[in-house]
Amino acid sequence: MSDTISVLIADDNSNFANLLAGYLEKEPDMKVAGMAKDGLEAIELIQSLLPDIVILDIIMPNLDGIGVLEKLKDLELEKKPQIIMLSAVGQDVFIQKAVALGSEYYIVKPFDVDILISRVRQVYKERLKDITINAKPVKKTTSACAGPVKNFQQGFDLEIEVTNLMRQEGIPAHVSGYQYIREAIIIAVNNERVFNSVTKVLYPSVAAIFDTTPQKVERGIRVAIENAWGRKSNRKEKPTNSEFIAMLADKIRMNLKRQ
Repeated sequence: MSDTISVLIADDNSNFANLLAGYLEKEPDMKVAGMAKDGLEAIELIQSLLPDIVILDIIMPNLDGIGVLEKLKDLELEKKPQIIMLSAVGQDVFIQKAVALGSEYYIVKPFDVDILISRVRQVYKERLKDITINAKPVKKTTSACAGPVKNFQQGFDLEIEVTNLMRQEGIPAHVSGYQYIREAIIIAVNNERVFNSVTKVLYPSVAAIFDTTPQKVERGIRVAIENAWGRKSNRKEKPTNSEFIAMLADKIRMNLKRQ
């Protein structure tokens, strides 16, 4: 990445915000564009500074983090930021709400600063990828591994559909495998043939997106599935990674056919 990643920190704990800003400023590819002490100030700074990434706390005065996400959906911004939620509140209801409103990650305090910095870079890279894809006509958008991207019917948002299904299956948004599963399902919906070679095609395709290894992708997906299955005692035997991804991809295709 040649560009500097501009980050806005929104947290009412000034000591924590300053400490976090200090860590981020030490990174050569990052700059802290501003800091907000409440949700209303966060909205104002997002509109004026147009940061690439917003690190957003849930519990803040005047307007909480969920309220900020809700307002952002209605704002017509030249550049909408990617959101990383950072909070001591780890209940599923908050995590699911934040993800449904567009948060890319939800990290629970206390946390490892190196992991947060890694997530900032990862989210920024995903944003650049989306900008590149959206700048091209749909018919020309292809992936060497994943096959052509289908032109879905108007009103069918593939990412929202995948997120909703994963929430129904109980995949927690704060685990690393969550993003791997989501991307794998999107690839599988676009190209059923990836299941002919999950290890050689699907895992490497996802790994390339997140700048990691196929082995970490496979392990992350497995941990996420085990986490979801451990939450409900009445579930059947755990599916394999490929079975789980295929199951959700098939559900999405069926939903699309019903439209």
